[in-house]
Amino acid sequence: MSERTVFQSIPHRHVVSLPPQASVWEAACVMTKANCGSVLVINNAGVMQGILTERDLMTRVLARALDAASTPVAEVMTHNPLCVAPEMAVSDAVLILLERGFRHLPIVSAAGQILGVFSIRDALPREIDSAVSLAEFRDSVNDALG
Repeated sequence: MSERTVFQSIPHRHVVSLPPQASVWEAACVMTKANCGSVLVINNAGVMQGILTERDLMTRVLARALDAASTPVAEVMTHNPLCVAPEMAVSDAVLILLERGFRHLPIVSAAGQILGVFSIRDALPREIDSAVSLAEFRDSVNDALG
């Protein structure tokens, strides 16, 4: 059985996004309404400038006691996030999430079109198992090599 791609794995293709000047409060409301853990920050020209995640809200807004209504997302977002191609295998994307400590990966075509956001929730157990096995193998190789 061939493995699914990240684009095949995402259940909805709607991209949740806001402009850089939107407030953190607006972002939290949009994320809550869409039941998602991130929002892409896209400028008026359609270029992705960053991503704002639940973790960003916790560590960069709440922990610093910033005013969510007056703080623009551009001040607290993760700039230039790592993006993956739509044809990337799910297990490879899960491996990136595991090794880099990410929770979300924007999916962008070779032409620069933003297609969606992949998260671990989009992976099947066998795809996660495959990524974990590869991560463990890499760790053991690295340990052996010193």
